[in-house]
Amino acid sequence: MIRAVVFDVGETLVRDDRYWASWADWLDVPRHTVSALVGAVVAQGRDNADALRLIKPGIDIAAEYAAREAAGRGERLDESDLYDDVRPALTALRDLGLRVVIAGNQTVRAGELLRELALPADMVATSGEWGVAKPDPEFFRRAVEAGQAAPGETLYVGDHPANDTLPAAAAGLRTAHLRRGPWGNLWADTPEVAATADWRITSLTELPPRVDLARAA
Repeated sequence: MIRAVVFDVGETLVRDDRYWASWADWLDVPRHTVSALVGAVVAQGRDNADALRLIKPGIDIAAEYAAREAAGRGERLDESDLYDDVRPALTALRDLGLRVVIAGNQTVRAGELLRELALPADMVATSGEWGVAKPDPEFFRRAVEAGQAAPGETLYVGDHPANDTLPAAAAGLRTAHLRRGPWGNLWADTPEVAATADWRITSLTELPPRVDLARAA
């Protein structure tokens, strides 16, 4: 029985448009250039931050991030960044009595911004706050702890197989792969996803009825 659902953040709950557009503006390059390079490095199986390294070789991303914050051009999140299915899906899951947790590879600041959105979740945490990032097994141990349920009673939902469904499944969690964003669409039909994802979905609103049905079985 599933008792807790843990959600990834980027391209699961939140669009990454603003994030990459802000980097393009900061580095003074066309936004399409950044988008295209992100797609290229993703297709090559590389870290998406490599797109910034291609634009500015030798870039110190942490230092640039700090400079953006100091200049008042740091991270921003508001209601328009959320996908339309987020609030309805999270609310429906909580109405079923499940514990809902948001936990992804994000900065400390992103965690603060997510909490300011007052999402229908019992807990919001980020890799920056935990000091460990996906796909490290410790991240998923923390996720299970946050969900207050056993690994087999915890469902992890995300778009990125290498960061979400594969390591979550290896850690003993149930998994749902979301076909959304560049990663979710690119790898949705791979054998690895088919073999490890309990469910493959195209909208978060598919989750509550599936969870409810699974609990009744």
